[in-house]
Amino acid sequence: MQNHFQLFNLPQQFAIDSGALDAAYRDVQTRVHPDKFVNATDAEKRVAMQWATRANEAYQTLKNPQKRAAYLCELNGVDLQTESNTAMPMEFLMQQMEWREALGDARAAKDTDQLDALDGELRKARKEQLKDIEAALNGGDFHEAAQGVRALMFLEKFGEEVRFAFDAIEA
Repeated sequence: MQNHFQLFNLPQQFAIDSGALDAAYRDVQTRVHPDKFVNATDAEKRVAMQWATRANEAYQTLKNPQKRAAYLCELNGVDLQTESNTAMPMEFLMQQMEWREALGDARAAKDTDQLDALDGELRKARKEQLKDIEAALNGGDFHEAAQGVRALMFLEKFGEEVRFAFDAIEA
């Protein structure tokens, strides 16, 4: 069975041409669109629906940098172990504690400027984490990339908490 990159005829790498991905996705969706199978047998309709579903799943995976990195790790035999492996470097954990304290302070003070600053730090950390993941993937170190993806998942989750804090203050 084709992997997601093969489905869209894209190179199997982290850096992706989003325009080429979008075009390939539209091309696949056009070929399997239900309108093309109005007079088809039930089996043909079912197969077309399966392809459309698969194309959508592949597109959503490759479009999202975190999901794309995780997928590349899995394609190369590295399970992310997101449930069982939560070990992180001490420096990363200390940064998380500082950010959580800053978030608590900002919530208590209803300080949107402080939340803005925290959000900016998180965006910067996420961008740096994505660069590190890309470097690990390009270097063939899929275990290091998996560690980076797990760290990115922490950053994403914390980013959601910051957005919820904004919403709560502005409500």
